[in-house]
Amino acid sequence: MPIATVNPATGETLKTFDPLGPEETERRLAAAHAAFRRYRATDFAERSLLLDRAADLLDEDRDDIARIMTTEMGKPLAAARAEAAKCAKAMRWYAANAAALLADERPLPEDVKDSGAEQARVHYRPLGVVLAVMPWNFPLWQVIRFAAPALMAGNTGLLKHASNVPQTALYLEDLFRRAGYPEGCFQTLLIGSDAVESVLRDRRVAAATLTGSEPAGRSVAAVAGDEIKKTVLELGGSDPYVVMPSADLERAVRTAVAARVQNNGQSCIAAKRFIVHTDVYDEFAARFTEQMAALKVGDPMSESTDVGPLATERGRADLEELVDDALQRGAVALCGGKRPETLSHGWYYEPTVLAGVTPVMRIHHEEAFGPVAALYRVQDMDEALDVANDSPFGLSSNVWTRDEEEQRRFVRDMEAGGVFFNGMTASHPAFPFGGVKRSGYGRELSGHGIREFCNVTTVWHGPVHGTA
Repeated sequence: MPIATVNPATGETLKTFDPLGPEETERRLAAAHAAFRRYRATDFAERSLLLDRAADLLDEDRDDIARIMTTEMGKPLAAARAEAAKCAKAMRWYAANAAALLADERPLPEDVKDSGAEQARVHYRPLGVVLAVMPWNFPLWQVIRFAAPALMAGNTGLLKHASNVPQTALYLEDLFRRAGYPEGCFQTLLIGSDAVESVLRDRRVAAATLTGSEPAGRSVAAVAGDEIKKTVLELGGSDPYVVMPSADLERAVRTAVAARVQNNGQSCIAAKRFIVHTDVYDEFAARFTEQMAALKVGDPMSESTDVGPLATERGRADLEELVDDALQRGAVALCGGKRPETLSHGWYYEPTVLAGVTPVMRIHHEEAFGPVAALYRVQDMDEALDVANDSPFGLSSNVWTRDEEEQRRFVRDMEAGGVFFNGMTASHPAFPFGGVKRSGYGRELSGHGIREFCNVTTVWHGPVHGTA
């Protein structure tokens, strides 16, 4: 895949970039390693100052970087501005909280004494150079949620971004440079996927984090495993959205629409499978379909657009194949199911609701990365859980119920990294983010995320004066 900005609203190639050659890649690896050896000696106060400065610059750049993101991957302009604002918020959160999150831990006095120590503690040290392989769908946020905690922990970063968002990738390197970070602390590698393995195998790279597809995750995990290097993987998701009879149906429907079409439906944590109790199914399906069909599809630069184009032509083709397979196997499109007739250019697809989805259909097991919702009718909570968990993925989940006993059951039995009651799944710097099963392993954000790329070190002091 060429490294290029291709406007998904028009299909026009706007700018191409030459990939880095071996000599420049080596220079950047060496710079990252040299920077780590200096940067790890800085204190939290200095790191916080740098990260806060980067957040201020990002706020100043919000409109400009939003237009770049929209141009490169097609999200509505308002959503792009919101993404930039969210990134600045997360940077300030880590700047304010990293010192406390990585403070030394003190074992119980009786355990210290029992170990024969005079004193002991658990100390967090940075690992080194972290390679980040990042996707195009949230081209700023996905990077910042790795970079902010990694830099605050004292690591340095190398970013291999998706090949269709090169201008966003270069902006990020420039942002940290302008904020005053030492040379080499954060660098973008404009390289193809075929060059990732050699970078990851380099002895100066200590660890890797990847957000992306299942095949990409397998590839990076296999190489890292061979090299015995730490990885964090956030892969696909096909999140269930369960609606039980006690739900506030008006809010559940309105939120369901937002949860399905956020980022033009191209989000790992977007709700994709809508599992509705039979007592409220007919009303939910009617309202949901009406609101999905009413969404405005069009130019993502227009403030009135609800859903822009899919990011790539291949992505739209993949989505069409999933929908066509479902329709051929008996599903019914309550709305959508095709390309908009009025938009002949760009990679647009109509918001779609499929009813009658069954396990024989690919969309039951595969992630639909676009504005397509799969609708299920279930008889009770047991069936709702069975359908929700009948997926290779386990990233997050949404459950609409006001029944406390049902809530306890869903927390106990839902196979996912998150359970969001009566609201939409969203990431926040204070809460851990990640999944189970084929959605990956490890956690981003919160204290769990900042500790992923730390050397958790036991520091033990024997008695100063021995006994005769």
